[in-house]
Amino acid sequence: MSKIPVTVITGFLGAGKTTLIRHVLGHARGKRIALVINEFGDLGVDKEVLAACGEETCREEDMIELSNGCICCTVADDFIPTMETLLGRAERPDHIIIETSGLALPQPLIRAFNWPEIKSQVTIDGVVTVVDAAALSEGRFAADEQAVARQRAADAMLDHATPLGELFKDQLVAADLLVVNKADLVSNDVLDTVEGRLRAAARPGTGLVRAHNGHVDIAALLGLGIASEDHLEGRDSAHELEHGGEGHEHDDFDSFSVTLPDGLGRDALLGRIEAAIRAHDVLRLKGFAALPGSDARLAIQAVGPRINTWFDRPWKPGEARATALVVIGESPLDRAAISARLMGEMPAAVAAE
Repeated sequence: MSKIPVTVITGFLGAGKTTLIRHVLGHARGKRIALVINEFGDLGVDKEVLAACGEETCREEDMIELSNGCICCTVADDFIPTMETLLGRAERPDHIIIETSGLALPQPLIRAFNWPEIKSQVTIDGVVTVVDAAALSEGRFAADEQAVARQRAADAMLDHATPLGELFKDQLVAADLLVVNKADLVSNDVLDTVEGRLRAAARPGTGLVRAHNGHVDIAALLGLGIASEDHLEGRDSAHELEHGGEGHEHDDFDSFSVTLPDGLGRDALLGRIEAAIRAHDVLRLKGFAALPGSDARLAIQAVGPRINTWFDRPWKPGEARATALVVIGESPLDRAAISARLMGEMPAAVAAE
């Protein structure tokens, strides 16, 4: 069985990723395309996308929105399970398009395609980076850099804070194809200058096409057949180059896992989680819980005091039912005290009061 091709589309907020994707869906030529969307407040799985793609090419169930944080920071928690879900369907898509957040580092996502769970079934057809020609001609990375900053501030689950200049370079070196969008808004001379700068920053051999309002021939975007996950050379992010090829881990943050005893009800569990977060300034907590009398697994995502829960799927036959949580915060975390709160044990200092 041949691998399903995947196109990764990245680029800053406002560069034209959404418009490009709508154009592709409207000219899919019978291909059934699945969408994995990681843009916050820009596209979403909404009526406009459904109207653009049509029932023949992609269905509502083929559109998945990841809203638990930047996809490059939640590869294991969100991206891999999402891909497994798509690949497990009886009717598999002909092509998958992944739209990353404008703040995403493409490199961790590209490497994730080498995970055994998905490598045998999918391949990266190409990484497409959309850039705003008009903004670049004016010395800016995005038409509204303040909007990019607001997006960053609103994403409390963002685990990296790369300067915009470095992030832009990371998106360029990760690309197999650069789409220079809004080319009609600048003169040809200015456009030549912008493209010269882009070629100098990109990897040798990176393709480049101009686009007006996201309109690019679908043949230039799909069917590249590059298998980007097998060609990682030269795609290292600025952080990886600075740290000898290591991924974007951060010494300022600490994390640990804790497994809680069975039999704890939903309200009691969430009460413990909230108490631990407030007492120890936990930045993020995530995991899954086994609730008494429930045949479904409860997913938990907490950012600061805000806790979101939902039943994500039934427990599988023979699967160990347990409540397992990951705690993330500024280093060092008081693991013993936080674990005690989650276990329902009264910390010694509180008990003495």
